[in-house]
Amino acid sequence: QVHLVESGGGSVRAGGSLRLSCTASGHTISSACMAWFRQAPGKEREGVALIDPDGVTAYRASVKGRFTISQDNAKNTLYLQMDAVTPEDTASYYCAARGVFGNRCIRRTWIDREYNYWGQGTHVTVSS
Repeated sequence: QVHLVESGGGSVRAGGSLRLSCTASGHTISSACMAWFRQAPGKEREGVALIDPDGVTAYRASVKGRFTISQDNAKNTLYLQMDAVTPEDTASYYCAARGVFGNRCIRRTWIDREYNYWGQGTHVTVSS
């Protein structure tokens, strides 16, 4: 079993920055495909950023150039650096993992149901 715990959320003014962290325990995430999703009140959950074991990343269009996903395998931790935030970034942010056990994950996906492990979420509020 893998346990994911997010931290780093909070309130920030538009144009500011936040760094979210997701620390994994129970197993290494070095061979997993990892992702950040978010869900705003009254909206569907949406993928924000993906990273695979080779460090290849992908971003949803609205955050590209502002957010950076990264992973420190020595700390078994996933990060999301959020810069130039806007009120539209207000949401609960969740980290997710797939392919933790078994063979090295080779396929990133935006489909949330394909992720086996989820954190409890951390909330980000951006004020104008």
